[in-house]
Amino acid sequence: MNQLFRHLQGDRAIWALVGILAIFSFMPVYSASTNLVYVVGNGSTLGHLVKHAVLLCMGFAIMFGVHKIPYRYFSGGSVLLFPVVIVLLIVTLAQGTTIGGANASRWIRLPVLGVGFQTSTLASLVLMVYVARYLARRKDRQIEFKESLLQFWLPIGGTLLLILPANFSTTALIFMMVLLVAFIGGYPKKHLAFVIAGSIGILAIFVLVVKAFPDAMPNRVATWQSRIENFSNKENAEGYQVEKAKIAIATGGLTGRGPGKSVQKNFLPQSSSDFIFAIIVEEYGVIGAITVLSFYFLLLFRILVAAQKAGTVFGTLLVIGAGLPIVFQAIINMAVATNMIPVTGQTLPLISSGGTSIWMTCFALGIVLSVSSSKEVTEEELNEESDDPLSIIHETIHE
Repeated sequence: MNQLFRHLQGDRAIWALVGILAIFSFMPVYSASTNLVYVVGNGSTLGHLVKHAVLLCMGFAIMFGVHKIPYRYFSGGSVLLFPVVIVLLIVTLAQGTTIGGANASRWIRLPVLGVGFQTSTLASLVLMVYVARYLARRKDRQIEFKESLLQFWLPIGGTLLLILPANFSTTALIFMMVLLVAFIGGYPKKHLAFVIAGSIGILAIFVLVVKAFPDAMPNRVATWQSRIENFSNKENAEGYQVEKAKIAIATGGLTGRGPGKSVQKNFLPQSSSDFIFAIIVEEYGVIGAITVLSFYFLLLFRILVAAQKAGTVFGTLLVIGAGLPIVFQAIINMAVATNMIPVTGQTLPLISSGGTSIWMTCFALGIVLSVSSSKEVTEEELNEESDDPLSIIHETIHE
């Protein structure tokens, strides 16, 4: 065991928090999987538990491998991966798996692993690294708005426009994180105001176009509208989910019904993913809910500590861009389950079932750990690499 811990570099508190959340996830996932087995008729509870265990093991392998990579390589890697991500998003938008017959293509099926891969999660991570790279390389010079429109906002806007038709909540989360990292990275505030105003205008145009040509993307704008206006309405499907989640939370009380004794898991369609927090509250009560929330806030604290201790601007922005979305996603998931905001489809990181969420969360945490475990690196060393992708490939191969 000591030999294993010797290979775990970086912030040990982050390793511990991730391990605790992952181990705890087995209980609610196993309990909630009865819905898929006895109501939906999909597999067995043991099968779902084994699948979740395999996905977590793969996630930890990804996190371990990524945290061994010197974080300076992620800068050039984001440039190389950007075209790949754009292609994946286009393919997903055109051929991705749809949910419930609606045009909500978010997944590409991985037949070898038997799971779906949500390409927007990979795109968001690559995009945040790209944002950190751009801002870090311009920390000592004035950023011109016209120049940044082409090199900074055009790639960001193009990526978000490819995610938007199928996943508004993810698009909004990514955009908010980009604005936060840009603000921290010293991007001029008046330029950010122009970008926000322009983004609102583009979103309005998008909504009007979709409403004018409803056959192009059926149900999407109507779905967003219903989620905002009627998320507590019992008459529609999402209102039904929220109502059952509220019942689960209300019956949980202070200490809960006990592990595996949830009743509402048999009625909640997304009891093991989007609404797993409601099952946690029902089975473990307010005490369990506060405990889970505390772990995420501890994770947030350690991420901020890692960002503060990073030796470079790129390292700081990289930790913020990769780490903070994990905690924000957790807060959004819990807010949906408690009926504080409309349904978004965001999972509870490291606890909800689902391969893509686990893998990309572990990838992002691996990046954070890479920064926290790095030796002293100067800004000059980070900025030595050229903006030319061919030069990046050449340097990566030789190093």
